[in-house]
Amino acid sequence: MRTARGTRHLYLARHGEADAFGELTDTGRRQSELLGERLARVPVDAVWHSPLPRAVASAHEVARHLPGVPVAAAPELVDHVPHVPPPSEIPTPWLGFFDGYDAAEAASGRATADALVARFASEVDPVTESGDTHLVLVTHAFQIAWLVRDALGAPPSRWLGLNSGNAALTVIEYRIGLPPALVVFNDMSHLPAALRWTGFADVVRP
Repeated sequence: MRTARGTRHLYLARHGEADAFGELTDTGRRQSELLGERLARVPVDAVWHSPLPRAVASAHEVARHLPGVPVAAAPELVDHVPHVPPPSEIPTPWLGFFDGYDAAEAASGRATADALVARFASEVDPVTESGDTHLVLVTHAFQIAWLVRDALGAPPSRWLGLNSGNAALTVIEYRIGLPPALVVFNDMSHLPAALRWTGFADVVRP
């Protein structure tokens, strides 16, 4: 009997631009809408999102363009620090960011990050899944950085500095018997120039 083979396609997106209270701005809603229009070309099986309001709203805006696709929260996608490096591995500009993280907080964040990888960053199960699966994850910059780092087999501290723009698209493929493939990272081609680069420092961008 031939075993079914397939690829898990993860479409990772940071939520749209949000205000200081964590609610989507008009820009963030438009970014999410354009992301949904782009993902409408893909046979999406499910949309998973962080439980935080900015991600919930973004995911539902995306899902308006994916009729019939289930949308649900996944606690593993919540915004958190996935790994606190030892002081010797922290770049100088980041040192202040990690002040105050105790061992318990660091361990809790790492446990959530490991659960995120275990739940979503895997090959398809040939017993329960037939063919390809296409999952959209609407989450936060740190979580996308962690999944990209994991896909590349990079050291845990390498999640630092891997930022994502609001509603930018990152795609990772998990193929049976092969290393994960980072297909695109931080792709903003579905956004007009005026809606790109939010979520980054305000400097000159190409």
